[in-house]
Formats: sequence, structure tokens, C-alpha cells
Amino acid sequence: MAPPPYDAIILGAGAAGLMCAAVAGQRGRRVLLVDHAEAPGKKILISGGGRCNFTNIHTAPDRYLSANPHFAKSALGRYTAADFLALVERHRIAWHEKTLGQLFCDGSARQIVAMLMDECTAGHVDIALSSPVGEIGHDGTHFTVALPRRTVAAARLVIATGGPSIPKLGATGFAYDCARQFGLKVVEPRPALVPLTLGGDEALFRTLSGVAAEVTASAGKARFREAALFTHRGLSGPAILQVSSYWRPREPIAIDFTPDATSGWLLDAKRAQPRTTLRRTLAATLPDRLAEALADRIGLGELGATGDRKLEDAARQLSAWRFMPNGTEGFAKAEVTVGGISTADLSSQTLEARRVPGLHAIGEAVDVTGWLGGYNFQWAWASGWAAAQAV
Repeated sequence: MAPPPYDAIILGAGAAGLMCAAVAGQRGRRVLLVDHAEAPGKKILISGGGRCNFTNIHTAPDRYLSANPHFAKSALGRYTAADFLALVERHRIAWHEKTLGQLFCDGSARQIVAMLMDECTAGHVDIALSSPVGEIGHDGTHFTVALPRRTVAAARLVIATGGPSIPKLGATGFAYDCARQFGLKVVEPRPALVPLTLGGDEALFRTLSGVAAEVTASAGKARFREAALFTHRGLSGPAILQVSSYWRPREPIAIDFTPDATSGWLLDAKRAQPRTTLRRTLAATLPDRLAEALADRIGLGELGATGDRKLEDAARQLSAWRFMPNGTEGFAKAEVTVGGISTADLSSQTLEARRVPGLHAIGEAVDVTGWLGGYNFQWAWASGWAAAQAV
């Protein structure tokens, strides 16, 4: 019987799948890349406001969430942000650095997709788009994948179909179903990098919809200083998206509205301008509408007419204002997914299933989730590269 025409079948033509296919193909492997969508890299195209925040120069394992915080070290250490940037520059894609080490295309995210497709072409990768996957089989030696008009086989199968975030782009939980078919555990998936919703008394803050301020937001031990944005449903903005990955239902988050304030700042303000009000004092560093809302909630008037203890209490409240979210805006608005295929069932070096030789899982499908700002793309590149060394 003739051998299968492919060495590896990669399911999912997103960031991780494209990277894995290109690298494996250029290593001389016969690769088939499959996706149910009509075009590759849909999440890449919408990322970074259409300019693709393709990596972060501060990438490090401690900026990722996983049941095993050490799992990502191997792949991230072997394929770094500098490695991907070298690829971008080799393709003459102009880029710039924004705040906090985030790297973006000067032009369009389409340049990144085109680059990866060119790399696949260089590796002679076969690509099957508009090809939903049917039954997947395994005879102990080869995997078979039923496609609309044919069944294909290979010794290696790579799950790179991502998580369920942004279903309007076609995202599903397919990766988890596939993993469970082969006995791999799945860490409960939940939305991450997602706006939080508020209800009850806190819904009064909805009158601030559209107001943003630089704050420090925290959930548990995680703390992020970036902008927070009030929305008609609750809280968003980079600081909130970051802490959302750590937030759990029925737990509070805290926002420091005065991250640059020094100890005793309200007492100092009282002595300097006793006739001024808390609202005017806050308006010096916060948007007027937000300053008014916070001052009204605290309920203080002129600083000079307020006792020192009350001012100290107000300062503490402003530095750790507690919100109790009643939920998130769900996978529809989540940029990524926390949870996924358990790292306990995978090799950190090859992303291969420990008990199913030849089966690999990469990218967002795996229980590794990065911070906002290019970290998740770097995990996609690194995990795709690592798996490609083994397929």
C-alpha cells in the first residue's frame, strides 16, 4: 500500500497553524494545512486595530497564565520575540513600538498574513480552505481526517484551531472535542481579555460611559497600570482586560484612581487650599465626569470643613475602589481564552500528547494564555515553531 501523501496534517490556519505549517514545510515535511474558513488568519487581520500587535519585546513566561506556570518556558525560550521580528524584517514589513513593548505593523495586519502564506509557499505546504473537518480517526500509526471531498492521512496531526473566543470569526470549541476524543484533559475554558459587566448599585457608573482614565486595576495578586474605560455595560480598557484574565465570579476587583498620589495627599491638599472641594481636587488628575461621580459617592464637601480621618478614609477608598462584577461580556467580546487542552498531557518541548504519539496541540487551543499586548501571538509563533521541529 502506498504511504500517505502527508507527513503532517495541521488543523487551523490561524497564527499558530500557519507558523507550524511554514516551518515544518521548510524542514522538508509534506504538510497539509486545513481550515473551515474561506481565508486564513482571520484573528490576525482584526488584531491591533487592523495593524496586528504581532509580538512583545518583554515576552517572558511569567506573563502567561496556565495551570502549569512553567510549561511555556521551553517554547518561548527557543523561539523568541526577536526571532519573529527578524522574520518580519526579512519580509521588509515596517513596524513600530508602542507602549509597554508592543510591536505593530506600520501598515496592515494583512502583511503578517501574507508573510506567513509566503513562508508556507516556500515550504510547499498544501492548503485546504473552506474545508470543515468531519470524522478524525487513528489506527495507532496514522491519523485520518475526513474532508468534504476526500479523506487524508498522516503520521502527525496538529490541533491549532484555537479557542471559542470571537465566535463571529468562526471560533468554536472544536479543539477541545478533538482533544477529548484522544483522552486529553481540558482545563475549563473561560473568556479572557474581556470587558467586565456591572449591575445593581454599581450600574450608576454607566452614566460615565465613554470616560477613560489611567488607573491601577487589580484582581487577586495581579495588578496592571493602564487605562480603564467605563462602558454602558460596565468596565473595559486595557487595565480591565488584563485583570479579567485573573478575575473569578463573585470576587471583587479594585481600582486605584490615584496611582501617583503620595501618602497624605488629601491632607496636603486641605492645608494648601482649605476652600477647595474633593471634586475639584480630583478633577486635577481625572476627567471631570469621573471626578464628580467619585466625589458624589464619597460625599465630602470642602476639604477644610472635613476631618482628617474622613479625608484619610476617602484617600484609601480612592486608592482601592472595589467593584463587584456580575460577569463578563463573554466569548463574543473576549480576545482570547483562558484554559484549554491541559498542559499535563503535553510535552513542553514538542507540544506532543504524552499518551498519543504523533498528536500535537499548539496556540490558543492549549492552556497557556498571555497578557494583552502581543503576548498571545508570541505564544502562537513559539508553540507552532516548537511543534514544527517534531512533526
